[in-house]
Amino acid sequence: MIIWLASYPKNGNTWLRSLISAYYYSKDGVFLGDNHLKNVEQFPVKKYLENFDYNLATPGDTSRFWISAQDKINKDRKIRFFKTHNALVKLGNNDFTNKTNSLGGIYIVRDPRNVLDSMSRHFQINHDKALEVMQDKKNFTYDFKKKNDYSDYQFISSWELNYQSWKNNKLLPIKFLKYEDLLSETFFVFKEIIEYIDKLTNNKNGFSREKAKNAVKSTSFENLKKIEETNGFNESIISREEKKKIPFFHLGPKNNWQNNFDKEFVDKLNNIFVKNLEELKY
Repeated sequence: MIIWLASYPKNGNTWLRSLISAYYYSKDGVFLGDNHLKNVEQFPVKKYLENFDYNLATPGDTSRFWISAQDKINKDRKIRFFKTHNALVKLGNNDFTNKTNSLGGIYIVRDPRNVLDSMSRHFQINHDKALEVMQDKKNFTYDFKKKNDYSDYQFISSWELNYQSWKNNKLLPIKFLKYEDLLSETFFVFKEIIEYIDKLTNNKNGFSREKAKNAVKSTSFENLKKIEETNGFNESIISREEKKKIPFFHLGPKNNWQNNFDKEFVDKLNNIFVKNLEELKY
């Protein structure tokens, strides 16, 4: 059965995966970079759609086999974590997941004003374009390095609809959390996450304070940045202009929208996201 670690891009999913993989896939809770993250793979991706008859040149055609692929994954009845940026919605007549395949999920959301700046840098687009992308209800992502191959297609929709599709769903239990809360009270929020997961999975081992402390310490932003500098990081991308990798871990907790935009653009963002900012108490 699957537990989803879901988010819109650049909302803190990588940190969440790092914490969970360190705690559940090590003896001591110490995070070892990609060696641990490989235990929390992404879905959907081509790997899990092999032997299904879809048109790889047609965006979204893989959605016809998302449930079948999950059926195949779950044949051994093991508990697995999967990262996804997919909105929890139907694509045409095709569900993203169902109760047969999923135990529940954890969704992490972040202040959209900080998301925008992170997206701008990561995807090498200006702030106006990033805002356009965040508002696009039909937005999807895939592996841009593969020409005419949409096997890794994920329907992410807009930032607003993405978080609301998970937060307000009636299908699965969801632990909904804010990046900012995880940042300000990392240990206590992480403890809640572990307790939620253990309840979902009927894990009777109990909470390990020492492992959790090690996971929190070894996945600090400073440590993640050091790991990337020393060993690289699979999710970093190549700069189009300089043809070298852009650091994935750039500003992290120091990314503050108040320092990134002029007053006119801030007013524009506050007006666009006003309902979300109020709902999420930003």
